Amino acid sequence: MQNRSGPGNARNLVESERQFRLLVDGVTDYALYMLDPEGKVASWNAGGQRIKGYAPEEIIGQHFSRFYTPVDQAEGKPARALSIAETTGRYEEESWRVRKDGSFFWASVVIDPIRNDHGELIGFAKITRDITERREAQISLEKMQRKLAESQKMDALGQLTGGIAHDFNNILMIVSGHVQTLKRAMTGDPRLQRAIQAIEHASERGAHLTNQLLTFSRRQHINPERIHLAALIHSVRALLDSGLGRDVKLVIQIAPGLWPVIVDANELETSIVNLVINARDAMPDGGTVTLSASNDQPQDPKGDYVAIAVSDCGVGIADDVMDKIFDPFFTTKPIGKGTGLGLSQVHGFVHQAGGTVKVASSLGKGTQITMLLPRAPEQIVAESQNEADVSAGSGTVLLVEDNPDVASACAELLAELGYAVRWVPDAISALNEIEKNSIDVVFSDIVMPGPMDGLALAEAINARFPRLPILLTTGYSEAIRDAQRKYPILHKPYRIHELSRALAELAH
Repeated sequence: MQNRSGPGNARNLVESERQFRLLVDGVTDYALYMLDPEGKVASWNAGGQRIKGYAPEEIIGQHFSRFYTPVDQAEGKPARALSIAETTGRYEEESWRVRKDGSFFWASVVIDPIRNDHGELIGFAKITRDITERREAQISLEKMQRKLAESQKMDALGQLTGGIAHDFNNILMIVSGHVQTLKRAMTGDPRLQRAIQAIEHASERGAHLTNQLLTFSRRQHINPERIHLAALIHSVRALLDSGLGRDVKLVIQIAPGLWPVIVDANELETSIVNLVINARDAMPDGGTVTLSASNDQPQDPKGDYVAIAVSDCGVGIADDVMDKIFDPFFTTKPIGKGTGLGLSQVHGFVHQAGGTVKVASSLGKGTQITMLLPRAPEQIVAESQNEADVSAGSGTVLLVEDNPDVASACAELLAELGYAVRWVPDAISALNEIEKNSIDVVFSDIVMPGPMDGLALAEAINARFPRLPILLTTGYSEAIRDAQRKYPILHKPYRIHELSRALAELAH
């Protein structure tokens, strides 16, 4: 039998070990090195020097714990890692490690125990890989996924609120229309007048809440204009003061040379009021609310912004609810103290205006919410507003409305204004009615069932009867963005004087 332990085999073993050592020493993507049983570095390769910054003569003989952060060292993590490796046969983790220059990197670590032929521990083999870039890429991906999920959630909520707004505004139109008729008919009994006023107030409140929902979903019809913030903020000062109470002080800080913005003035006022009232409610024992406005020039290719911030010294916002504060109907206030739509309105308004909202909060120290609105271009000509009062008219109005209850309320208002009314429930019937009878104006809802909605009806009428005036109405519709360029639109629920004015303007 051939002796396998001869000089040739010994030379082969030595050569194999030499080649393996050269291989390990030449690897640069991994730190591959040995530890003695106490954890001192016994060997060092090029990868260790590249990743951790130590030359072999600087680190061999030193304890490997110097690669750990001070916190991990204090908690005994290096010794625990060796103990786990010795006991279980392997130790793996991902965590922070420290280079020679003190900088941190995210490491993937594997420690294996090395034993001799008798099973005695003679050291450890350690592999460290710098995966900082992979971790940062993963974090970036997770952020993008969260933003996408948030965007999808907001879009879904927007579609839901849009549908709710359409149906709810139709209901409000029924209530508001009949209340306006009753208000003119009931002139004697004070109790009935008070009841009618209460119903009217509730209807207006419902319309306001619906507008807040639409603003949140960025589906509200807005009237942007050039706004000088200093004047607007001072104009609502009295309203803000009256709503804060005696225990809360309002401080207004407006930087000089404040840039103008182009936004819907009513929505901006509502947003400021919502933020100030929220700040007040966050300070049950009183305190100071600071409303500030200043120019902001971030390193942003999108341009300059004006920052409007509301700060309080109240209870702050807990981390577990921070990502919910802009959700509609979410509130931490007691029942009856808030609708949960205030911050939703702010969020929708600012984003619809092309800006963003920032929140900074600390429990027990207060909250600051900042609206960043784009700076207005230098040259803008504001559109004039027609505020002239109009009188009642005459003629025949073709009312196109699929909801009979809404149609009844609208027909009563039209009759009060002196118009004769013909009602049809859909677009096809409307076209047939126009062919058969003399019609002076068409008043149509936009959202209707069937093959044609109100906008398609308007286009068909315009093509066949180009001189026939058309007035559209809606509680909410995506089509409004296209329709408002060609046709006047009245938003439900509308008041009788608004209907009168819209019809009179068509006659001119």
